[in-house]
Amino acid sequence: MASAIQCRDLRKTYDGKVEAVRGLNLEIEAGECFGLLGPNGAGKTTTIEILEGLLAPTSGQVTILGQNWKENERELREVMGISLQETRLSEKLTVLETIKLFSGFYRQPRAPLEVLEQMQLSEKANSWVGKLSGGQRQRLAVATALVGNPKILFLDEPTTGLDPQSRRQLWDIIRRFQQAGGTVLLTTHYMDEAERLCDRLAIVDHGQVIAEGTPADLIERLGGHHMVEFQVSVHSNSDTAAWRALPGVESVRHDNGLVCLNVREPHLTIPALLDAVEKEGEHLLHLTTRQASLEDVFVRLTGRHLRED
Repeated sequence: MASAIQCRDLRKTYDGKVEAVRGLNLEIEAGECFGLLGPNGAGKTTTIEILEGLLAPTSGQVTILGQNWKENERELREVMGISLQETRLSEKLTVLETIKLFSGFYRQPRAPLEVLEQMQLSEKANSWVGKLSGGQRQRLAVATALVGNPKILFLDEPTTGLDPQSRRQLWDIIRRFQQAGGTVLLTTHYMDEAERLCDRLAIVDHGQVIAEGTPADLIERLGGHHMVEFQVSVHSNSDTAAWRALPGVESVRHDNGLVCLNVREPHLTIPALLDAVEKEGEHLLHLTTRQASLEDVFVRLTGRHLRED
């Protein structure tokens, strides 16, 4: 499959000393939904702004659909739709007027009413933007990105602050865009969103890609199969070596008073854990098991949860 977005050895340095992006490489295939995840300060936003043509790199190459920003800026603007996390729209325009305004920026836009219908905003066509709910505003922001009939859609945390129903409505819109042949580059602070929507994703930290693959592949390679989380009556981080020595344990971390074991064979680990706790004369205060998730992969790689400041 052809590449929609490529960047090679991408670097961005501020004031000659602060390296926000340090030799980052990405290749996103046409027609896929690709997720870019990273903790705050990882260089994710800088990378996206370079890909969108909003920021010039210090060095490196960026190719969008075989073209570059230096020689093909107008052509790339025509095939790209961008929805920022907080798109500021005029509150004194109606929803329909807003979409018509944005459609006028493109040579071959979609029909504004068609886009409003797709975004389930037809009933709000004559409503002031300032009167919309948070979910309606976010759908309108995505509508302004779709009205140009783009081939690539950049979505920066599109569902932040939305209620569950509005989130799922937006997921359906993203899937339909992709099913029609569009390419999506998505950033999100919700791991379940990344797992459901993204064909592949990259985790970025300290300006570099530290892991890349399908969600299932990353969980398999880096997260193990299962998580065993427990709390004992006398909790101490010094017990890490003892827990790591239990059969089937891949890794150990401590999280808000819980000991989290990454395991591949819980039927071996749990009996051994119970025996170890009993031998130490301690008591289990909490014990749960679950499937490993993308969040576990992220914490293992970066040492932080995705939504941490």
